[in-house]
Amino acid sequence: MTSALFGMLAETAVHPGTDSSTGLIDLPVAREAATGYPLLPSSSLKGALKNKAEKHLPKDEVEHLFGEPDNAGSIAVTDARLLLLPVRSLTTHYVWVTCPYILNRLCRDLMLVGKTVSLSVEMPPENKVFAHQAGKLFLEELTFQAEARPDLIAGIAEIISPLIFHESVRNSLINQLVIVSDDRMNYFATYCLSVRARNKLDPIKKTSASLWYEETLPPDTVMYFATLQLPNSQEGVAKLESLFATDPYLQAGGNETMGQGWFVISKFEGGKQ
Repeated sequence: MTSALFGMLAETAVHPGTDSSTGLIDLPVAREAATGYPLLPSSSLKGALKNKAEKHLPKDEVEHLFGEPDNAGSIAVTDARLLLLPVRSLTTHYVWVTCPYILNRLCRDLMLVGKTVSLSVEMPPENKVFAHQAGKLFLEELTFQAEARPDLIAGIAEIISPLIFHESVRNSLINQLVIVSDDRMNYFATYCLSVRARNKLDPIKKTSASLWYEETLPPDTVMYFATLQLPNSQEGVAKLESLFATDPYLQAGGNETMGQGWFVISKFEGGKQ
């Protein structure tokens, strides 16, 4: 094994933080500069993987995998990218939204790790979405006409399913998956994340000492990351995969003591070599 792609299903709210603040949100999530999509930076993800490795592997193997101050490690870890974003609906249970750009990028990232999948997705009109069944669909405050594309949705679900650990979640994917235009996806990813008010109380006066607003990704968000084998090792990726064999969970991002940032990890096993 030289490289691999891993899916991340959020079991809790996730705060992949950033140092910069925008507008009214004091602690926004980290975002890609070009697209504005939320991401979990590779530095943060690599640190989370290293923390997990320290619980399961000897110190010398951890140092070989992730490096030391004067020596590089044996694997490279990419940013965790957004794949499916849960969006609330007034007409049905929440749906997972994605778009042609994100799906095309997934195919390119699979090629990076030596996997090939066949997928072609046209761009939906701004007022339409592609779904398993036709009908009117309300997503947040927007109204769409869902165009039935059962074969397309089934094909996409088949590709994405290996990135989702739980069978029950995989089984619901076809009925909840919705393809929106790239522009609409940008809107949902930018303006429709959860914002939580946090407060610190003065211990003496019992009044508010500090109020701030924090942005989070919702539970059931699906992301993925790639691990790439570097020339100085032939076993690094396989050893990393073994960390999730008996314990598939990973905590990444901020607010660990508040129960945030928990993902369940699944390695992609589909496609063609």
